[in-house]
Amino acid sequence: MERLDLLVTYDVNVTSEDGQSRLARVAKVCKNFGQRVQMSVFECRVTRAQLEDMEARLLKIMEPDKDSLRVYTLVGGRDKCLRVYGLDKYQDFDDPLVV
Repeated sequence: MERLDLLVTYDVNVTSEDGQSRLARVAKVCKNFGQRVQMSVFECRVTRAQLEDMEARLLKIMEPDKDSLRVYTLVGGRDKCLRVYGLDKYQDFDDPLVV
């Protein structure tokens, strides 16, 4: 089963109470599919079906006239597309788990 490495970013207008609620719901959905690497940035490794599910959930939450969602496919995977400077707390869940 092919997995895709994604970068998911969002900007939710939080000037209203409803915006705060949307922000929390968007973050919760993203946490279900990946890991937070910055405040509104998640790295995800998903199947195509999971990608479609994630996008459908996020699009139900956001308000297109107020919010922004960007999903980047990292062609060739995270390792080929990313340079990190400074602190990187990313965990590769495909690596062996050492207890």
